[in-house]
Amino acid sequence: MQPYLHGLGLSGGEPVTVSVLAGGQSNPTYKLQVGGRQMVLRKQPAGSLVAGAHAIDREHQVMQSLAGTAVPVPRMLAYCDNAELLGTPFYLMDFLDGRVLVDPALPGMQPAERGALYAEMNRVIAALHQLDPAALGLGSYGRAGGYVARQTKRWSQQTQQLRVPVDPAMHQLMDWLPQHLPQAEETTLVHGDYRLDNLVWHRSEPQIIGVLDWELSTLGDPLADLAYHGMAWRVPPALWRGMGGCDLAALGIPDERAYLAMYAERAGRDPGPLWEYYLAFNLFRMAAILYGIAQRAADGTAAAADAVATGAKAGPLAALGWQCAQAFERG
Repeated sequence: MQPYLHGLGLSGGEPVTVSVLAGGQSNPTYKLQVGGRQMVLRKQPAGSLVAGAHAIDREHQVMQSLAGTAVPVPRMLAYCDNAELLGTPFYLMDFLDGRVLVDPALPGMQPAERGALYAEMNRVIAALHQLDPAALGLGSYGRAGGYVARQTKRWSQQTQQLRVPVDPAMHQLMDWLPQHLPQAEETTLVHGDYRLDNLVWHRSEPQIIGVLDWELSTLGDPLADLAYHGMAWRVPPALWRGMGGCDLAALGIPDERAYLAMYAERAGRDPGPLWEYYLAFNLFRMAAILYGIAQRAADGTAAAADAVATGAKAGPLAALGWQCAQAFERG
């Protein structure tokens, strides 16, 4: 690795210290210390991969294209598709020295602090959905229209390939979602995994300094992207990274309706009665991702030590998604 970094001008020949960074369920992620410089290396996992998954080349491409926009991203340093060096392709980017917050309820903060952080999250996702992909060189980064249909088909097919048990609610969603597709949808650049713990925050200010984990990004439906972020308002803390059932007023966090209104004002679009459908779709998709983690845990190729526990949350998320589907049908 040292000769490679030296060849890029990223090292003067100093020793390279490598440590594993937290997170990275899908793609192994490492911090490199080279003299006084800190970098992040993110690579594809080893072993057989599901087609279309672990697209770190796309992660690198989109973050490189977003440099200088209203959506903050770390600076890209290099991309290497030569698997001989580290076993799989990888990219390098600047390390962002900031805060990574995991619990959406933001324990230990004052209500005003929480409100400011959520306002900033809202600002950044609205800014993302207002960008012109063609102007960023991302006009061919995905297809216009049909995003939810394609995603539903993709994740259904990947789920059907798994060997781990899949809960009945997941099968119900795979049947139901294609029958109730949105009749019209806009196309923008979407992150695909926009949530609190994929953001790096300024050390003391309510400011996002970097949006990470763009593996699932593409051109797609911005309201579907927003609803993925919106799952946090429905998922209970005991299940997974949510604040469903929490006293949001006491916490100083905008409730779901207020947050949607904030987004609508900034981005000029509102999901209206389709919100429950978009939530059902995203809970289905999140369940599919976690089922994939469960399969990698069973195969012994998972990147994170808690992969078994993470994969076990797939079934309950699918069940919650089926509840949203039923609420949509009730109107």
